[in-house]
Amino acid sequence: MFTAYVIITVITVTANAGIAVADCASARFVLANSAEVGLPQSWLPWLAALKAAGAAGLLLGLLGVRSIGIAAATGLVLFFIGAIAAHLRARVYRTIAFPGGYLGLAAASLVLAAAR
Repeated sequence: MFTAYVIITVITVTANAGIAVADCASARFVLANSAEVGLPQSWLPWLAALKAAGAAGLLLGLLGVRSIGIAAATGLVLFFIGAIAAHLRARVYRTIAFPGGYLGLAAASLVLAAAR
């Protein structure tokens, strides 16, 4: 169980850190997706900060600060539920798999961290 926790959480940390960097860099696909769901471009740095904080918190959880890891995973789950809600509200279904994938990773990290 510990091995699964480490593997899934490392993947989740990497994925969220990567997308936070893409948000900060205003990557073309980020700008296109944000515009499509009606997200103001001015929100991107704030959303990137939340994703980066979630990744950092998960990393702290891996390093032994269990409560921070659980809190970070919970925050990421809520964040990506919001992202899916934004896609549904805007009726943008073709890219909904991306926040769904991030949600799945965050939820798996949460379950595994809590079970540890």
